Amino acid sequence: MSRADLLNRTVHHASTYLDGLDTRAICAMVGAEELRRRLARPLPEVPRDASEVIDDLVRQVEGGIVGSTGGRFFGWVIGGAVPAAIAADWLTTVWDQNAASYVCSPAAAVVEEVCGVWLKELLGLPATASFAFVTGCQMAHTTALAAARHKLLAARGFDVERHGLAQAPALRVLASENRHESILRSVRLLGIGSDAVELLPCEEAGGVVLESLAAALARAPERPTVVCLQAGDLNTGAFDPFPRATALAHAAGAWVHVDGAFGLWAGVSERYRHLLAGVEKADSWATDGHKWLNLPFDSGFVFVADPAAHSAVFSQPTSYAIPVAGVREPKDWNSEWSRRARGFAAYAGISALGRQGIATIVERCCAFTARLVDGLAGIPGVEVLARPQINQALVRFRAADGDHDRHTDRVIARIQASGAAWFGGTTWRGMRAMRISVCNWRTGDADLAPVLAVVRECLAEARNG
Repeated sequence: MSRADLLNRTVHHASTYLDGLDTRAICAMVGAEELRRRLARPLPEVPRDASEVIDDLVRQVEGGIVGSTGGRFFGWVIGGAVPAAIAADWLTTVWDQNAASYVCSPAAAVVEEVCGVWLKELLGLPATASFAFVTGCQMAHTTALAAARHKLLAARGFDVERHGLAQAPALRVLASENRHESILRSVRLLGIGSDAVELLPCEEAGGVVLESLAAALARAPERPTVVCLQAGDLNTGAFDPFPRATALAHAAGAWVHVDGAFGLWAGVSERYRHLLAGVEKADSWATDGHKWLNLPFDSGFVFVADPAAHSAVFSQPTSYAIPVAGVREPKDWNSEWSRRARGFAAYAGISALGRQGIATIVERCCAFTARLVDGLAGIPGVEVLARPQINQALVRFRAADGDHDRHTDRVIARIQASGAAWFGGTTWRGMRAMRISVCNWRTGDADLAPVLAVVRECLAEARNG
């Protein structure tokens, strides 16, 4: 088969999958044992026709693909890639560029420059901030906290990039009790250690208690400190009080980092922008492109208000580098030297949607979440624990025997197994709950009635079973 025939065959498989998203089961229909039976073959010793390989791969993974790119997946904050971004991502693979440096790919470097400017404008961040394209919000946090570590220790006369952490002043991280676990992973990766994290209580609305933050900062004013704030809590979509929290932190000499994995995108919408008032005063920000921007995975963004602190972590001259005057070198801002040219998909996605298109996705998802929660509230046995501020909400299912936690998990499992919709479970304030997260450009009014119907059905089955 020719190369053109192979690619056309692949287009057929891809189109078939996308065309069937509304009717495919959202959950995986086969388990690990069956997938291993299909896939775990002896190591190939001789070449095979590429078209046969692709056809076999499609058959082998059938039933093991979760329909998270479809409009009825509400389990985690996962968007579905918009068409222009999918197409650009395919071309990224074909072009096969190493986006580490300008010389490796001038186009990849310049498209990142342009997207960096666009993203800061969209998110309302300082135009002077540096940025990097990373794998996702996990590495965005890690990059930002590495910059924070550099600046905080340099201010105390310590060069952490040269001397390591063994003799460094001990850092601490103040974070909301509702922080995302990726913050803890980042401090582990950076050698700061999870014991350095102090969790702060949150008020009823979900934002950090300012008095607790002030008290924590006052307890050890000499310690280099990072304050992690949230733009969109994973469970309730809550936003921290950025103006006052940032002012407290900066008065104490602390670095402020904002976890805006999805919530930063609320700033694109005039309706929700007020939730982010003062966020631009922080020192670093992290977000994901595969959430409300609806790009394919492997698309995270990090921004740092102090470019010198950012580049000090990653910039490293080499004898084989080819410097080019007047261009931005991606490797000076990124932990990877060999990496995918992530900017092409971002460029295509933003170009296709524009500010208005992104705002429409944000507002439509928030409106759908509110309607879904209202519909669930009308079903006997459903208790709303947290109404949506944006696109996140929590409900639980009350049991006649009082074991609401077990009953809630049973209902969630039945909904997942139905294949008609997908919600995930979480523990919130000591209670098991079903988390609702709406982040997909495909989700629309036509999805509401079927989702409510499957919840009613699964709730009845769990109650009777």
